[in-house]
Amino acid sequence: MKKNIAMICFLMVFFPYHSVYAKFPVHLGGFVLGDDLSHYHHLMKMETFRELPFNEYLEEGQILPQPGFKSGLIAYGMCHTPKKIVRIKLKFSDSSKAFFERLLKKYREELGQPDEYKGDPFQTMIAWKWSFVNDRNEKASLILQHNIMVDDEKMGNSVKLTLTSQLDKERECYLEKFPENDLPKSQSQKSREDLWKFFVPY
Repeated sequence: MKKNIAMICFLMVFFPYHSVYAKFPVHLGGFVLGDDLSHYHHLMKMETFRELPFNEYLEEGQILPQPGFKSGLIAYGMCHTPKKIVRIKLKFSDSSKAFFERLLKKYREELGQPDEYKGDPFQTMIAWKWSFVNDRNEKASLILQHNIMVDDEKMGNSVKLTLTSQLDKERECYLEKFPENDLPKSQSQKSREDLWKFFVPY
């Protein structure tokens, strides 16, 4: 038993992504990562799409009510591959812990064991993360979450599926076009030191 646990820990540290031969999920709630947003106008509140603050390479908007889901947000890229979906965030109608446990069991059956625990140690917010890579070296992440107390996160049960490799390409494309917006890299060492005056009380 101890040997098995040690092996699992070793694999999670040195091989954080599932094998290229494992499933690479892109479908969630009727949406597909990498698809053009124009395929989903009938499922979206198009007037809600806005550029994301501090992530100007993305626009995000709300979905229309869907069976089983209370709400949701779809994000697409605006630079490398404009209008292609890079992230799907959905909140389930059922916010109970029992429903979350059923979801977690299904996810494990279909996608294997999660790669990382992202929740808090007291389990007021439980979040499990899967990471995937396919034979084209595309990377995706999946987070299933149950939250009962953390105000900064969605309450109840939610799921987020992200095409992380494409998200990185969108960011890189944007910074190539607008390098002045990469503030942490463009700041001089002196200006960084000056910022500490605002960080520490005196």
